[in-house]
Amino acid sequence: MGVPSKSAVACATESGPFSEPVDGQRLAQSWLRCCERLRAELGDDIFNSWFGRIELEAVAGGHARLSVPTRFLKSWIDTHYLGHITAALAAEFGALARILVVVRSSARGEPQLAAAAVCPLPGAAKPRAVSPAGPERAPAARRASSHPAPGAFADALVGSPLDRRLTFSTFQVGRSNQLAFTAAQRVAESLGGRASAFCPLFIHSAVGLGKTHLLQAVAHTAAAQGRPAIYLTAEKFMYGFVAALQAQTSIAFKERLRAIDLLIFDDAQFLQGKTIQAEFGHALNALLDAGREVIVAADRPPNDLEALDERVRSRLGVGLCVEIGALDEPLRMKILEARVAAARAVQPGFDLSPAVLAFVARSIRSNGRDLEGAVNRLLAHGTLTGAPLTVEAAEVAIRDLIRAHEPKRVKIEDIQKLVATHYSVSRADILSSRRTAVVVKPRQVAMFLAKTLTMRSLPEIGRRFGGRDHTTVLHAVRKIEALTQSDGSLKEEVDLLKRMLQD
Repeated sequence: MGVPSKSAVACATESGPFSEPVDGQRLAQSWLRCCERLRAELGDDIFNSWFGRIELEAVAGGHARLSVPTRFLKSWIDTHYLGHITAALAAEFGALARILVVVRSSARGEPQLAAAAVCPLPGAAKPRAVSPAGPERAPAARRASSHPAPGAFADALVGSPLDRRLTFSTFQVGRSNQLAFTAAQRVAESLGGRASAFCPLFIHSAVGLGKTHLLQAVAHTAAAQGRPAIYLTAEKFMYGFVAALQAQTSIAFKERLRAIDLLIFDDAQFLQGKTIQAEFGHALNALLDAGREVIVAADRPPNDLEALDERVRSRLGVGLCVEIGALDEPLRMKILEARVAAARAVQPGFDLSPAVLAFVARSIRSNGRDLEGAVNRLLAHGTLTGAPLTVEAAEVAIRDLIRAHEPKRVKIEDIQKLVATHYSVSRADILSSRRTAVVVKPRQVAMFLAKTLTMRSLPEIGRRFGGRDHTTVLHAVRKIEALTQSDGSLKEEVDLLKRMLQD
């Protein structure tokens, strides 16, 4: 969170709505408390995605002013989270008549609030707004704000940029990604208008294991074939849809999306907002019903994307769902050799001995991006120091990438599955509303492990356990903590589950 500047806090004059501004120190402290409330209410994922760059600049006279760095973020906050912010601010400052959210580049140095920029709260009286140049300028300000600049939204549905290096020929195939590679190739080679039998294709994996590489490889192949296709990240789709709504070109946006032959959609886990998810679901249905190809990638299977609309999850689950597993050592070696060959094309004198390659392949087990980073560091080390790249030198150069001693990243879904198996119940039982002893104990143990082994907030854990309140999670955590102090057998069970999840 940015700390408001003194000029921003005192941005109003006595004649404007921000008379008697709150002093900077109290403003910063109050906003930090508001952020704590928002994080507890919405969860870490949503808070970090949408609230990290908001600044509270001034509060006075029943008005509040916040700033954000982009128009897209302003529109998203206004549409989805203004009510949450209003409640948090009201808890600190009392009832507010109006909340103003502005783009920071145009917010600095404005002494007063233009009428066109004010966001009135439901039920609040409409005080007379004053523009910076006086009352007679307010209508002009409103007219200017209601019409976007020419061309501002002309590219509302433009595909995300492609990396020309990410093709099928540069993708390294191993045991963990063979099925995903073959399925993606099948989609890329299929004729337009004849969707494959396993459409939609859904690919999921942890970060850096090749999802985006495969999706962009399909996009490159489609472009070479001249097929109408588009590669979109969730962020690009959300931006394009909101921009089309603002420009009143949503019909053209929808028609263009439905006219493509192949939709390639990346990072589906970041798709948020009921309206945006509904539009994505309608487009998905239209494309699949018309026999078009659809490929979607995310960091988990469709049924585990709790934030996604249930109808969208259901439609994504009817096709082929493929997981890309962790990179085994032979595959890591292949990736390293390919990266070294690419680096040698730029720096002909660069080379790594088999011993150094073997050390890097053994030491970096996380993902392909870290392997590429290791090659880049070794290239820089050899170029800048001129020293031979021994195993000892390589260990120094890539020590920040070696994660051999870091704990394994544990997912809540993995905890639920393991606990369910251990106690001979189903995962559906743990997520259900059943309150029998045979289900309550595993549920509470799973909640305790989720709080202990993950960075998720209590509200987020509650949502992952069938939409429960955060107080339910807190009660479960405290109960299991107390029981493990007095019940030796339960403590052994919990410790065993922890080891199994972290190994």
